[in-house]
Amino acid sequence: MINGDRRVGADTVARVREAIDRLGYVPNQAARSLVTRRTDAVAVVVAEPQERVFIDPFFGTIFRGVGKALAERGLQFVLLLVEGATDRDSVVRYLAGGHVDGALVFALKADDRLPAAVARLDLPVVFSGRPDWLRHQAANDVLFVDADNRGGGATAARHLLSLGRSKIATITGPMNQTASTDRLLGFRDALPHLADSLIVEADFSRHGAARAMNLLLERHPDVDAVFVASDLMAGAALDVLREHGRRVPDDVAVVGFDGIAAVGEQTTPPLTSVHQDIEKMGHLMVDLLTRTITKPDEQRPESVIIPTHLIRRRSA
Repeated sequence: MINGDRRVGADTVARVREAIDRLGYVPNQAARSLVTRRTDAVAVVVAEPQERVFIDPFFGTIFRGVGKALAERGLQFVLLLVEGATDRDSVVRYLAGGHVDGALVFALKADDRLPAAVARLDLPVVFSGRPDWLRHQAANDVLFVDADNRGGGATAARHLLSLGRSKIATITGPMNQTASTDRLLGFRDALPHLADSLIVEADFSRHGAARAMNLLLERHPDVDAVFVASDLMAGAALDVLREHGRRVPDDVAVVGFDGIAAVGEQTTPPLTSVHQDIEKMGHLMVDLLTRTITKPDEQRPESVIIPTHLIRRRSA
């Protein structure tokens, strides 16, 4: 009856529920797992340094979406951080050991062996972002949720062009991450003659963005627009421009990427940004994973790429 068997009469159900409430019964998860072969736990694997995970608002936002979606399904959130080879090996062993029903994997880098190692496990997995190796080979059994990063990069460039800006630069994320390369590709789609000197790579940190913005101003004092590949980095770029006496948007227009209100509405001036629905992406990842776990015999769901759009504020 506790499991909801419809063959049990209503009177019996009522008496058992009364006994459960009186005795404070809690199901034995270990015993249940022996029967269902399920742990009701999902690993959230993040291949990034702790300082970025707990500072970058992207992770806080997507974890909120993941956490809500898991809670709705009665599943536990198990966070696994991977910062080096030792962590990677131990995480792969943990995932292979039957401790979780599936995994959500974040922050993929082209030179990281972790994603491929996880994909080879007999374990349902959903990736955050399109894994880099899918550029070079088909992998129909790989599931991911991503934003239209390339389209978003093009949107940023077209908006800056529409403002009449002529010396447009960009601060990218790390070029070993698919999201960064796709945003740059989209930016170049709209600006095919963009000079290499107007592109500076950063690392999705405030420090890296500040260094990149200083370098752009050194190379091109007349720069009049910048697309920055994350809102966190765009905030640092705004600080540098202010330190150099550049008015935003009068002298330099700035567009970020993420569209996180808690960031964009707090910068000076408020940040125009390409919006990706990060919390929704977390929900979709859990949806794909749980469908794979609970309905393994049904047709495999497809990966999802969600659209992006521009949120206009005062910086551009």
